[in-house]
Amino acid sequence: MPLAKALELAQEYDLDLVEVAANARPPVCKLMDYGKFKYESAMKAREARKNQAHTVIKEMKLRPKIDPHDYDTKKGHVVRFLKQGDKVKITIMFRGREQSRPELGFRLLQRLASDVEDLGFIESNPKQDGRNMIMVLGPHKKKTEAMAEAREAQAARKAERQGGVPSEESHEEPAEA
Repeated sequence: MPLAKALELAQEYDLDLVEVAANARPPVCKLMDYGKFKYESAMKAREARKNQAHTVIKEMKLRPKIDPHDYDTKKGHVVRFLKQGDKVKITIMFRGREQSRPELGFRLLQRLASDVEDLGFIESNPKQDGRNMIMVLGPHKKKTEAMAEAREAQAARKAERQGGVPSEESHEEPAEA
């Protein structure tokens, strides 16, 4: 259809003439409400971003001479991060003479990896980087699965709280004998 006739038709129906395929012979155009189309595509993009899981790398810093209780606390944080579906970057910082004993840091990282192997895996092996030794742990579960699991657990806790509260009718006075 000639361009003038297409523009006339678009004006008649109060729509826009939008070129869909410019490289086609002849070029393909479509009659549509372009503002509505742009709004709907923006809403679809926003919805897709909302459902998208962002990969977050959490960092935990340790020292080679760490106290057992401090190690347990740091390990607890790593476990929590992995359960949430986040990656964890573990950094061992060496100071002074500790730099001449990198095997202490390597053993500590291997111990931590074996302690949390049911929740995560070693994504990048320990490597020395100046005064630091770095290892990255990745979760077995994807972030979206972890988020869905957390939502289910929260809903179960909420239902338990609402269902676990006894009503006034269930309280009975003890019978006197």
